[in-house]
Amino acid sequence: MNAIIEAKELSCFYGIVLGLNNVTFDIEAGITGLVGPNGAGKSTLIKAITGQLAPSSGTISVLGANPINNPSLLAKIGYCPEREQIRKELKPIDWLRGLASLSGIPWNETREVAEKALQRARLESTHWGKRMGTYSKGMKQRVKLAQSIMHDPDLIILDEPMNGLDPNGRAEIGEILKELNEQGKSILVSSHILHELEFLCSRFLILNWGRALASGSQIDIRETVTEWPDEIAIRCNEPVKLARHLQNQDLIRGFLADDESLKLWVSDPESFFANWPRLVSGSGVEIFEIRNQNQALTSTFERMTQ
Repeated sequence: MNAIIEAKELSCFYGIVLGLNNVTFDIEAGITGLVGPNGAGKSTLIKAITGQLAPSSGTISVLGANPINNPSLLAKIGYCPEREQIRKELKPIDWLRGLASLSGIPWNETREVAEKALQRARLESTHWGKRMGTYSKGMKQRVKLAQSIMHDPDLIILDEPMNGLDPNGRAEIGEILKELNEQGKSILVSSHILHELEFLCSRFLILNWGRALASGSQIDIRETVTEWPDEIAIRCNEPVKLARHLQNQDLIRGFLADDESLKLWVSDPESFFANWPRLVSGSGVEIFEIRNQNQALTSTFERMTQ
């Protein structure tokens, strides 16, 4: 697949402060999660993608073009920033109509466009007549999402879009983004809520201290941290007895047992699970659940940023 965003040896400085340091990566069409702790370079990268910040060195290409001073490209991008800059005294329809007009949409079409965007963002119409200064954080997030999609962009960039939303709201935003992707839109979403990204995204880009640690599918990224043993959690009726039964197995590098569970650290999880029936045979222990703790995106992220 062709990359929709491509960075080559990209560096961005704020004076003497380094935002991105010699970053090279490709982002393909689909929904991609941008992951990293505070100060990792996520916001700097978003500014570079949206043409707000010129590279200090290297290059970045978005939808095949340079985003700097490129209005025709920027018209194809929708951007939902982390911080809201909405006019508190305005109603959402009025604010969106003004932004739609600035985007080149004829004024007599702006109401229809704004209402459609609010519907897609699933902000209840009973709130449309209220001033945005009375809105909750979650309602403001929906208005921001609406403004980012109302001009029908090809690429949608969302910076922490789940902030302020309750669990149902987060699930709804996830559904909206999946629907947009099914309609051919590519989406880059930055978030600290890693389990939400794991459910939503097919690919990820992990940043830390201005460097790109890994990119690709969760499986691709997981393979880059094979030097750490996998943690296997087992719920059973006699954890200590099971630990004694398994203690001489070469695949197992460590144990930790308590009253309800046993944790194992294994060097080769695929071989461990393939041999699991043989390993526990004759132990006399009743096993309720077994889980690989390291397959989650959160675990991979924590290991890569350590």
